[in-house]
Formats: sequence, C-alpha cells, structure tokens
Amino acid sequence: MRIIVVDNYKEMSKKAAAMIASQIILKPNSVLGLATGDTPLGMYKELIEMYDMKQIDFREVKSFNLDEYYGLEKENSQSYHHYMIKNFFSNINIDKEKINIPNGKAKNIKKECENYDKKISDSGNIDIQVLGIGVNGHIGFNEPSVDFKAGTHLVELDEKTIKSNSRFFNSIEDVPTKAISMGIKTIMNSKKIVLLANGKGKADAIFKTVKGKICPEVPASVLQFHNDVTIILDKEAAGKLES
Repeated sequence: MRIIVVDNYKEMSKKAAAMIASQIILKPNSVLGLATGDTPLGMYKELIEMYDMKQIDFREVKSFNLDEYYGLEKENSQSYHHYMIKNFFSNINIDKEKINIPNGKAKNIKKECENYDKKISDSGNIDIQVLGIGVNGHIGFNEPSVDFKAGTHLVELDEKTIKSNSRFFNSIEDVPTKAISMGIKTIMNSKKIVLLANGKGKADAIFKTVKGKICPEVPASVLQFHNDVTIILDKEAAGKLES
C-alpha cells in the first residue's frame, strides 16, 4: 500500500489524473473503474484538460462505474449516469458504447448484477479502479459489515451515507435508501486501485483503513490485502496517520 500525502485537494486531483493518464498512455484500451461524488470531480477536470491539450485519447477506453442509486432513472439529475455524462463523458471522446453504469431501474436486479460482473470479467477485469471513501469506511456503496466475497449487488444504504448524500437532494427524504454497487470481490479483482480522500472528515476512516484491523466494519480495510493500492490524501485526511 502506497500512501501519497499532498498539500491540498487540487494537488490530490492532479496526482490522481496523472495516474489515470499514464495508464491510458501505456495501454490505450484500458478498462477504467470510475467513482462519483465530490472527491473525484477535480480529477475529472484535470483529465478533461489533458484531453483538450491532446495529451490523452479515450477512444479505446472502456469504463465501469462503481455504483448507481436503485430506483432512479438515468436521466434523473441525481443519478450517477447523469453525473458522469455531465462531469466527464460529454467532455472527452470516449465511445458511448464502452461506457458501463449499473441500471438503477433494472426489473431483475440479480440478473443486472450478474451481467455487470460478467461484463467486467469478459473485459479482462479493471486495469485501474478509482475509489473514494465514506466517513464510515465504505467503498463503492459497500457499507459496514459487508460480505468481502460479494460481487456486484443491491445494498441497503447506511444512515450515515444517506445523511452525507442528502446534501445533493432537496431533502433527506428524497435520498434513495438502496443502490447497486460493485462488491468488494469485484473491486479487489482490479489490477490497480487508487483511493482518494480529502478533508478532516475522512481522517478517521483513513486511519482505520490503513492502520486498523481488517474487518467488515471498515470495508476499506480490505484494501490492505491488495498488492497494488495507492492512497492519495490531502494533509487533513492524512492527519491521524501522522499522529
């Protein structure tokens, strides 16, 4: 596990974008695992700038998103499909047929999850997976007490997660209580993983992830088992590691 501590959010975003860009330059048909939320927005902005400067080309890239809210239409402004189109895909030359995001309105959720994992496996698994981390240590939407052996599945969202995500909705009542998420097994099959965290609010989760015991109560702690993980932190998120 490699830990990189930088001064601020912008530097974190630049480092993450450089890792993704290097992966694409070395392997133009890379399979990317992508995340949503506030944390990776800066990384996406940096990657768009690199694309505009003709430093990277996304034509052969295939992408798989970590998760999607259950029950939301992809056109909903709070869906992760909408987030990805708005904040990244509409600004680069990725082939739309190579974009993969779980279908939150699938009638057969079990089949949707199985097919999603099969698509990832058939693609040779993810070359580099981007992760954020929740204040409770979740990665993707794998909440505390998750089954480490689970593939993509339907999850019940933790109260802390619902409260945290309510800032994106008109009220907490509007926040979906379920989501489709890549499971820990799917994430751990990725060849490389880069986890991003910034701010004091993530310091405790980062400490438990890096230095705590490996346990389902802190889902991100399982990353200690992976042989190629880079964690990029600003100084605030790294605060408890240095104490």
